[in-house]
Amino acid sequence: MSDSEFAQYLNDSKICGEVATSREVNIAHMHGFVEGNEHLEFGVKLTREWTYEDIFELMARRVGTSADPHHLFGQDTISAEECITQLYRYTEIFGEAVRNRGKILFATGHPAGLFPIYVELARVARAFGAEVLTIDEGDKFLDGDIRQILDVVMFEQYGNLQHTHFPGPMELALTQLTERGITPDLIVADHGLAGVAASRGISTIGIADCNDPGLFVSAEQNQIKVAVPMDDNVTPHLYKPVTNFIVTHANLK
Repeated sequence: MSDSEFAQYLNDSKICGEVATSREVNIAHMHGFVEGNEHLEFGVKLTREWTYEDIFELMARRVGTSADPHHLFGQDTISAEECITQLYRYTEIFGEAVRNRGKILFATGHPAGLFPIYVELARVARAFGAEVLTIDEGDKFLDGDIRQILDVVMFEQYGNLQHTHFPGPMELALTQLTERGITPDLIVADHGLAGVAASRGISTIGIADCNDPGLFVSAEQNQIKVAVPMDDNVTPHLYKPVTNFIVTHANLK
């Protein structure tokens, strides 16, 4: 599949292009990040002051949301071209870590959407000699705990795998690894699980939606290595071409 065909697929599947998240939600989350909303901070340590205008410009540039400040309601967008550009960087970093047989930790705050991507990347990483890191399940977070299913760390609550923006599950996982004398060479994650790892100086690559400014701020501050803009909760089978793109371009032999 050529890049132009891939871009068309991303738009047709609503992973990019005219995505499901409304413009008013995106605008509200930009304001929320600046106001310190704990669900939008993503564990990102700020290295400068950020205004709403700064975040607005950043999201238009790094994500492809509308650059029209008067467009406050209705449809918003993610740039398929920017998504592909960042996927190439994501793939380069992932492939290098695997070729170097590095220690890689996978985690997600979006088990209903992104989980299958990480499962396949973990399988490929292990098959090509990387060390896929494991944790001890069950450390308590809020009124749930952390789990690791098919090599991917997630948050469980009330018997369900939870969508979470909080950095806590990653903080617990990193504490465990530190106590064992282990520092990951790469973390592959999203949401607060990626943001807090990058803020701690660990090489991290992530995926983020157009209503999640935290990881794009992290990228702008040169913390997270790459933040790929895409809708993070389409039905999982639609991400298969994204996973194939990463594996195909990772230069693994």
